[in-house]
Amino acid sequence: MSASNAASHDRDVVEATLTTLVMANRILAREGIIDNFGHVSVRHPLNPERYFLSRSRSPEIVSRDDILEFTLEGELVGDDPRKPYAERHIHGAIFKDRPDVNAVTHHHARSILPFTMSDVSLRPMFHMASVIGATIPVWDSQHEFGDTNMLVDSMPMGHSLARTLGSNRAVLMRGHGATCAASDLKAVVMISIGLRDNAELVQSTRQMGEVTYLTDGEIEKTSAMLLSPMPVARAWDYWVARAGYGGL
Repeated sequence: MSASNAASHDRDVVEATLTTLVMANRILAREGIIDNFGHVSVRHPLNPERYFLSRSRSPEIVSRDDILEFTLEGELVGDDPRKPYAERHIHGAIFKDRPDVNAVTHHHARSILPFTMSDVSLRPMFHMASVIGATIPVWDSQHEFGDTNMLVDSMPMGHSLARTLGSNRAVLMRGHGATCAASDLKAVVMISIGLRDNAELVQSTRQMGEVTYLTDGEIEKTSAMLLSPMPVARAWDYWVARAGYGGL
């Protein structure tokens, strides 16, 4: 491949990633996961030491022009004067601490909030939610940082959150929300939606009686199936259509 063809290919790879990132913002807003606050990021496909994230803007209206590039320390690449998200350190710290993660969401879906403030388990109770994993830890900023404005607005806080996340796919944040991590944008969208859906079902089931959760084996086997290419692609097409981009 010639140098010019290689450069063109690299541009195409990056642009495809950014298009998917914009779609992920719109989908998560349409599905009620991310409201006027919250955000989604993706690791740079050609430089693992960088990631892409929108400027500080409501996800429902994020466009290609809003996407900024950052180092893993949360430093803006370039001189764009627009304000970035204060909580970009969630993304940089997880990308830095988890080389296997290439996409991160942070959201405040209301159904998950009671689980951040109680001992009720958010473990999967139905097969489509198996993608969230068997263990969903809870991070409490009080333990290391005391009273704060509840934002993860520094790298030390980001790394603390990443440590609680560990090797899991989701972490709850006391009185705040949740953060989800995955190998790619489409998978992290599926996990984020599964987390919200499972929370709603656990709450409604508890009104009828005790919850019967999936076993470790069921979670492992079902999540592996659902996060394989065909189911993810099928779900993504559905969410794209619901976001108003059917046929793309």
